[in-house]
Amino acid sequence: MEQIRKISKEQIIMAFVATCIEATARLTDTNYIDVYNRIKNVGLIENYIVPNYETLHTESREILVDRLLECLKNWESKL
Repeated sequence: MEQIRKISKEQIIMAFVATCIEATARLTDTNYIDVYNRIKNVGLIENYIVPNYETLHTESREILVDRLLECLKNWESKL
């Protein structure tokens, strides 16, 4: 009998972060590494995606990416 593995909430959230990066890269036709670096440079993962996981993960990918891009552009403009 195959045993089911449980994953932690932290692992689920990190998988969601990866999904956010991939979806944003696809929608903007950008390399995912470039998207990750931009998101990391402004602290979007620690200060927006992770704290707002409960709300963000319920959104459609299109709305999610729109929100992430808007936030990213706003935060980059303040650097």
